[in-house]
Amino acid sequence: MARQWQAPSCASIAVSCVVPVPVDRTADVGWLPLLSGMAMRQALADVAYVAGRLKWPNDVLVQEQPDDPEAPWLKISGVLCEMVRGGGLVVIGAGANIDQTRAELPVETATSLALCGTGNVRREDVIVRYLGVLADLYRAWSGGGTGLGAMSAAYRSFCLTIGLEVDVHQPDGRVARGSATGVDDTGRLVVRTGGSSTAHAAGDVIHLRRSQPAAGNTA
Repeated sequence: MARQWQAPSCASIAVSCVVPVPVDRTADVGWLPLLSGMAMRQALADVAYVAGRLKWPNDVLVQEQPDDPEAPWLKISGVLCEMVRGGGLVVIGAGANIDQTRAELPVETATSLALCGTGNVRREDVIVRYLGVLADLYRAWSGGGTGLGAMSAAYRSFCLTIGLEVDVHQPDGRVARGSATGVDDTGRLVVRTGGSSTAHAAGDVIHLRRSQPAAGNTA
């Protein structure tokens, strides 16, 4: 969708890397954006001690006042993935807000490590940890089997979207509203509307409110 990451000079990190897509993993390529968000969430937790959650597919959300259960979840990191024309390679671009003040952030729903009280970190340490975790998750994904199963289970445990009422703004302009009941085995968000469920492979998700959990809706 021709989107860009914009930030004031020296206020954030932005890093891109290229990963190959093995021929036998093309059916599961939808997991790459998700595991990229997992990697940044882990890096910020390990380096800056910020406990984040994930908004499907890969936004990292944190609370500026983590001791307040009613504190809003704000975006501190985002990921954009793009398949290289012809397939076989994916470019993973990730950014994280480090030193932005409130006035330097583009929207009220964003935050930075500085606003969380942990801005005094080396950007290099965040990047190195992010790439290290990303490499580990990539190996688990590319190997399939139990490694992929464990990775997908971990993603679901960190995904704040599951269990919420959501609007899914789709690439064609339509908006699907319903209850996010899970993430399926290919990384798609499953949304129940009325008596039917739809799996979404792409879209902007807006969290609305907590929905009532339904038995068995954990895929």
